[in-house]
Amino acid sequence: MRACYTLAIRAYALAVRVAALFGNEKARLWVEGRRHLPETGNDNCPWIWFHAASLGEFEQGRPLIEAIKEAHPEVKVSLTFFSPSGYEIRKDYPLADEVLYLPIDTMKNARYWVKRHRFIAAFFIKYEFWFNYMKALHEQATPLYYISLILKPNQYFFRWYGSWFRNQLRHVSHFFVQDSTTLNLMKGIGFGNVILCGDTRFDRVVAIARQAKPFPEIEAFIQGRNCIIDGSSWPPDEHLLIPYLQRLPEDYCMIIAPHDISQKHIEQITDQLSNFQLYTDLHPEKCSKVLVLNTIGILSQLYQYARFVYIGGGFGVNIHNIQEPVTFGCPVVFGPKYKSFKEAVDLVAMGGAFHVDSQDGLNSIFDRLIKDEAFREKASKICKEYVAAQSGATDAIMHQITSIFSV
Repeated sequence: MRACYTLAIRAYALAVRVAALFGNEKARLWVEGRRHLPETGNDNCPWIWFHAASLGEFEQGRPLIEAIKEAHPEVKVSLTFFSPSGYEIRKDYPLADEVLYLPIDTMKNARYWVKRHRFIAAFFIKYEFWFNYMKALHEQATPLYYISLILKPNQYFFRWYGSWFRNQLRHVSHFFVQDSTTLNLMKGIGFGNVILCGDTRFDRVVAIARQAKPFPEIEAFIQGRNCIIDGSSWPPDEHLLIPYLQRLPEDYCMIIAPHDISQKHIEQITDQLSNFQLYTDLHPEKCSKVLVLNTIGILSQLYQYARFVYIGGGFGVNIHNIQEPVTFGCPVVFGPKYKSFKEAVDLVAMGGAFHVDSQDGLNSIFDRLIKDEAFREKASKICKEYVAAQSGATDAIMHQITSIFSV
């Protein structure tokens, strides 16, 4: 079975190389980043390995990296990514002593990798199951932890043909899981080394909220009005949001933060607006109804100014991160593709978040959040209480892994 698994891995790598030859940029970066195996380290320092699929998983691991480096600055961190979308953005992450692409999961690569440094532990984030690396770590007696793990009943671990995959999980020291469903699934297949502690990414967004700085230029644009923020919007989202501007009361304004901030897309938005400003050309003395955010890096802190928030992506593959606005107590609205995110499903059920699938649906929930203050305040309270209940995963994990630092 391991041979079949490794063959599938090699076939996938070959397919990516073919895609790279035909001009796929992401595939090209994937291939070039793995062209050569990194050299073996020559120090005797303790190292910890963190592996993330992409940027979202990195944000889940980041609070733990920061906690470890603060408590044990002598420990070095090796950070790997599977996807270029994670590596290219975080390749200069200052708390990592090296940032690399994960070599493809063959036993040869895995055994070479785990001997590169004196790894005292490895952390795989969410659902990065690389079975040859897991075996190689076990052979080296290196503890392996899964953090923010979340599983579904239909995954191969829980199917009739999943016995080999289940056996690979015995190479893991502890599983730190997000929800009771995952806890019960793991216990149901005989694993007792499972701890329910929530999603570490909530600790990250809570820290961002606590450290949020004021933005005088944004405050000058808002001019004391109520503000709706549209975060990471795509064209299908904007096709609903922009028409709603005609219904927006005089004491409200809107900030549109598109996912794509290319000049072409910004112009596609502004061509539909009459009373707007761009963030990079903001004149605080001018009273505009709409601010178009044509920059990156500040959206997560701007949610402090929102009465409620629309999060984009729900009319495409999936919604973007709702944790950031929810941490500020903002009720969130999004499109129909949201069920891959536990926090979105939870908050829809609880009444802190709302999904729409049409212009009428958006008009209805926006109108109610604007006109019914008791309704909005209740949704805001639900969001705040949800975040409070989800926070603390990092501390729980740190408490469980103290022994690795005495090695």
